[in-house]
Amino acid sequence: MPADIATLEMALRAVVILKGLNELLLLTLIAQGVLALLAGRQRHGNLIYNTFNLVGARVFAVCRRITPAIVLDRHIPVVATFWLLLLELLLIIAKISLVLELAAPGAK
Repeated sequence: MPADIATLEMALRAVVILKGLNELLLLTLIAQGVLALLAGRQRHGNLIYNTFNLVGARVFAVCRRITPAIVLDRHIPVVATFWLLLLELLLIIAKISLVLELAAPGAK
């Protein structure tokens, strides 16, 4: 039984770390989008926008690889945000499941 609890705790730690990284990516994409709206055409000269773009460009490249070619390039930021939100939902479900399993009376 203790090995099973240790495995569940390790899985919970992994899910929490992945969830934190995913939230960081989501917030970066949201901040990049807001800054693009505020800065307009001059956004490419903005240091903060370029910093956000370092992360965003990698997320968009991964999204472009997993998204069918029928999706236009200008829609990739929206699709990437959708995939990250979907991943966040799955990680929330996994975290709840692991916490409930650890809190079950039979797990102690």
